[in-house]
Amino acid sequence: MGSALFKHINKFINWSTDEQEILAPFLQSLSVKKKGFLLEQGHTCRANYFVVKGCLRLYFIDIKGAEQTTQFAIENWWITDLTSFLFQEHSEFYIQAAEPTEVIAIENHHYDEMFRKLPKLERYFRLILQKNHQASQRRIKFLYSQTAEVRYRHFNQLFPEFVQRVPQYMLASYLGFTPEFLSKIRAKK
Repeated sequence: MGSALFKHINKFINWSTDEQEILAPFLQSLSVKKKGFLLEQGHTCRANYFVVKGCLRLYFIDIKGAEQTTQFAIENWWITDLTSFLFQEHSEFYIQAAEPTEVIAIENHHYDEMFRKLPKLERYFRLILQKNHQASQRRIKFLYSQTAEVRYRHFNQLFPEFVQRVPQYMLASYLGFTPEFLSKIRAKK
């Protein structure tokens, strides 16, 4: 079940097959249909999700009623509403599948026991959190310091296969403009 996750963890920390066996009972496999939800606004985010196959997005509804995507997660990426997950409070976000998706979930109530039994995993999750925070800071900087066209070209350069996988309205929302504007940018090719 967790072989993709085990390989990912091994990129960050050295750990044994015995440790993998200790982790296995904390893991839950889930399948989500395209447009299905792992989290809806007003509910508490009970798990951190590792994408084995597929694509998830984290979004909220703004004051105008528009969806604002703040994060995507594809294979080997983690996604959660961190505030809701850590503090077990109601979420202001949705986690939705952009395509049929397979995930490994680790529920919040397992973390203390998991870290007690596998202290190396605290380092792994710290490193993942640092990478996520860095990506979030870069995204915010790009939103405020680059033109919409530059943001799209840069993102397309970094993740060309991803741009083809995600519906245009989700990508536009993530990059901070309308789907119509994205169509104009793409037409300029």
